[in-house]
Amino acid sequence: MVKHVSSVGRNGVHDFLLIRATAILMTLYTIYIVSFCAFSGDISYISWSQFFGGTFTKVFTMLALVSVLIHAWIGLWQVLTDYIKCSKLRGALLLVVISILLSYFFSGFFILWGA
Repeated sequence: MVKHVSSVGRNGVHDFLLIRATAILMTLYTIYIVSFCAFSGDISYISWSQFFGGTFTKVFTMLALVSVLIHAWIGLWQVLTDYIKCSKLRGALLLVVISILLSYFFSGFFILWGA
């Protein structure tokens, strides 16, 4: 039995469910942001700062960011394993993808929760 160490999910069904769950969360976040923009009237720096200063928005934004990263990781892992047959090249590309996704996570975390 081949075990996929680089896969987020334990198997294809788990990856499928993760993709669907993250897509739902990203859709809800999009609706949340669009409804703020639609119903807040005049959007200024102050209103935007107050909106993102709230704990709920910060937590929801981090959940959406993590959802995007999980969604991207599963999709890129599937594409790379399907189309890159050389295992050394695929491993190097997966390492690059992991590095980029981790940098996105930490950038988002420090931008959102930083001073």
